[in-house]
Amino acid sequence: MSVCVLGGVNLDHVAQVAELPRPGETVASRSLAQFPGGKGANQAVAAARLGAKVRLLGAVGQDGAGGVMLNFLGGAGVDVAGVRREADASTGQAFITVDDAARNMIVVAAGANALYGAEAASAADLGGAGVILTQFEATLAAIETIFTRPEAAGALKILNTAPALSDGAPLLALADILILNETELASFAGLDAEPADPEAAIAAARSLARPGQAVLATLGAAGAVAVRGDEVFRVAGLRQQAVDTTGAGDCFCGALAAGLDRGMTLPAAMAFANAAAALSVTRAGAAASMPLAAEVEALLASA
Repeated sequence: MSVCVLGGVNLDHVAQVAELPRPGETVASRSLAQFPGGKGANQAVAAARLGAKVRLLGAVGQDGAGGVMLNFLGGAGVDVAGVRREADASTGQAFITVDDAARNMIVVAAGANALYGAEAASAADLGGAGVILTQFEATLAAIETIFTRPEAAGALKILNTAPALSDGAPLLALADILILNETELASFAGLDAEPADPEAAIAAARSLARPGQAVLATLGAAGAVAVRGDEVFRVAGLRQQAVDTTGAGDCFCGALAAGLDRGMTLPAAMAFANAAAALSVTRAGAAASMPLAAEVEALLASA
């Protein structure tokens, strides 16, 4: 089996600050660094480092940043044959500010990512994947095309609803598993505020779930919950000293895909993904912070 990831490929520019700026405020950065990123790239690296055979579908520009990203992804064990190089756009860029509490603010310039549409998705080799994972950094046309291709009929289809695009709501029904954070859950469930506790998150997830579909909500330090039919699954948070939370949600998604591809049950894959995400926040960067399977298994054994 294998995992096919469709999604964004970006070069991240990360500035460290004491406190996040308020609107109109200028703050000084202590440091500025570049890291590989993009939700598709992050999720693909997470799954690959955790032992899955991973193929990435997406696009970068014919520029230096594109070369950096392809070299990094290949070195991480990701098959990048499905990543197109676009002559008419630059590689996607993300501008990230991280404060001393490990909170972040992110602005993304899609660049070449926006050119990967239905035509590219129709022609892409899915590599016989047993799990297909995507998120809303991919174009909506590409997501719909990939999920509805005949070759995807027997695959487990996972949609991470990040970022929360209202135009993406019709695609939620195409997925076997939805993964939402608290903000996205509130948005798609029509709540006035984020769920106040796991029970509220479970109720909101139930309101979104279609028959046969699992809806999983990540709750940060509080862990994660999921509903599937009459079943409810809960995973408690694993407290770690956070350095940078950028990419933690992507780590969870990639790890869940890797665990399910390995044959884990959904509750076991949730625990595995929760531990992987907990480790990822202890390191700077997004794709660069993804842990190895041995590290995740050690944390689970000690929990």
